[in-house]
Amino acid sequence: MLECRKITKRYGGHFYSLGSPETSVDFDVKPGELFAVIGPSGCGKSTLLKLIGGFTSTSAGKITIQGRDVTGLPPYLRPTNTVFQNYALFPHLTIGENVSFGLEMARVPQAECAARVEDALRLVGLASFSRRYVSEMSGGQLQRVALARAIVNKPAILLLDEPLGALDLKLRRQMQDEIVELKRALGMTILHVTHDQEEACAIADRIAVMNAGHILQIDSPVDLYRRPRTAFVAEFINAGTILRGDVKLAGQDGRLCSKAGTFLGRNNCGEVSGKLALLLPRYGAKVRRISGNEVSDVNSLVATVVRIAFTGTEFAVQLEAKTGDRFTVQLTIEEMAQGGLDLGAQVNASWAAENLQIVRDDLPEA
Repeated sequence: MLECRKITKRYGGHFYSLGSPETSVDFDVKPGELFAVIGPSGCGKSTLLKLIGGFTSTSAGKITIQGRDVTGLPPYLRPTNTVFQNYALFPHLTIGENVSFGLEMARVPQAECAARVEDALRLVGLASFSRRYVSEMSGGQLQRVALARAIVNKPAILLLDEPLGALDLKLRRQMQDEIVELKRALGMTILHVTHDQEEACAIADRIAVMNAGHILQIDSPVDLYRRPRTAFVAEFINAGTILRGDVKLAGQDGRLCSKAGTFLGRNNCGEVSGKLALLLPRYGAKVRRISGNEVSDVNSLVATVVRIAFTGTEFAVQLEAKTGDRFTVQLTIEEMAQGGLDLGAQVNASWAAENLQIVRDDLPEA
């Protein structure tokens, strides 16, 4: 459905917002796929969406939609529609008039226009709101109006630019479900830009993680958590804590020796040399309370509980090793009850080798 090939975007002189002179941005989006792009502020994700939507021009590269080169086309000639973070609705028009605006500009016959507006509003649960004005709608309803206005034109690709950022948690989760249902009902291809990794994992078929204008990894949400390839990806999606030390590789296996202990893990990053580190995942850790001077075994370390936070379904327990390294593990309510953990407790934390990942260390030195 969408192909981006050797894309770069340069602003003023040699400042690259996307790509660089050495590397460019390349990826595909499949028909009917909900593809999310995540990354920190300023990483280039919104620039990428603007390039695809035609709101800014590429410095180099080619953008193809449905096999057609759209690189030099303006937004109104591309088979895309965008839902912006601020919704960009017309306050002087009714909800129905806002939704029909694009159809009227395309000179769609009045009867067809009315039918399509009615269908679009029904799909987003606002069938009886067409005569209201923007000022009479809640934030969640306005988000639905913006979605209806985008889908009424039947775009090949729907572009979402952090449209849920202004909503409260309950509304955001409700809208996530509605976006997924819209995709299923219409068979629509969606490219969703967000800085919220939990939101992306909840709705996306695949996720691209960006940093400093480059895509670091594209994977399904599950594979992204299970096999992050770089330290930045692992930390950004909150998969666990990065531990540095001396890494030795032997095929798919790796050994890290550090002041905190010795750990055996799996090399899934594809690197055979260079700067490497180890990911201690948040999930899958076995934590038990100890007393005395217990010595760490391979794939384990002795630590102190320094913070406990209940997230509603589980506990995030922050531990501090004797080296001063801090990391967080997720424990179920049952695991917490069995372990009898509290602040200041001395514990032993251990991981199975198959859960430990050797990753490329692309983080700056502390």
